[in-house]
Amino acid sequence: MSIDGLGEIAERVRRFTVLVEPGRRGNGSGVVWSSDSTIITNAHVARGPQARITLWDGREFNGKVVSRDSQLDLAAIKIRASGLTAATPADSSQIRPGEVALAVGNPLGFLGALTMGVVHCVGPLRAIGTRPWVQADIRLAPGNSGGPLADAHGRVIGISTMVAGRLALAIPSDDVSRFLLGRTGTHWLGVTVSPVRLPRSSESRFGLAVVGVEPASPAAMASLLPGDVLLGTEQTSFSSPGDLAEALQGQDPRILRLRFLRGDYRKTRRVSVSLPGSGRSSRAA
Repeated sequence: MSIDGLGEIAERVRRFTVLVEPGRRGNGSGVVWSSDSTIITNAHVARGPQARITLWDGREFNGKVVSRDSQLDLAAIKIRASGLTAATPADSSQIRPGEVALAVGNPLGFLGALTMGVVHCVGPLRAIGTRPWVQADIRLAPGNSGGPLADAHGRVIGISTMVAGRLALAIPSDDVSRFLLGRTGTHWLGVTVSPVRLPRSSESRFGLAVVGVEPASPAAMASLLPGDVLLGTEQTSFSSPGDLAEALQGQDPRILRLRFLRGDYRKTRRVSVSLPGSGRSSRAA
């Protein structure tokens, strides 16, 4: 695959790609989204309130996480810096299968590494819910998360997030723009989950294992813990991570009642979670 001026395009993308170090084990990538020093990365990369940011030119800054949406897996970080090269977002609704895609990030400690492939499609991946993804036949590795997926002109079409089979999944750039405008229409629960299959002794065969709980989040206030398995709401059972995202849709304050397992897979527990703004307490059953 040959692209005229690929070297210049790759260098342009590298200049708005940053290294994100959350202060714990591991690191990820990020994108200088605007010249006002806003960095976009994944929420699972920027797990705490702060992160260390290293720019392409070697400058280092302490960044503050100013916004996070765990369901979208996006976080915004602010740094005090000048002279930044900002990304140019593309209209992700106009992406078509077969277009060239470039991913830049910091996989396995290699800073500014470039990999290239083609867009497979833009849309949901049935196995993990109903939200749309930019799906590209491109190789990602640990450390690419939060970095840019760009088109052949160097415009950002998505934020690299995870791998499903042989496909790299990226959050569409249009979703990033809505996130920054606060128009996601989704409550924040404050958990990171992973799909699991449950033994026959459980009333359900599918659940979402809680692998992380954000401090002071609605989930933490409700006493949810890593290792808990979310089964569904009082009305419906979860069959994919997208079902949890759907249960969190809306912006009005409310109580979300969840069914979950803790330890004993034969005993279903219940918890009432006070979503932001409700001002009511949460208690696990």
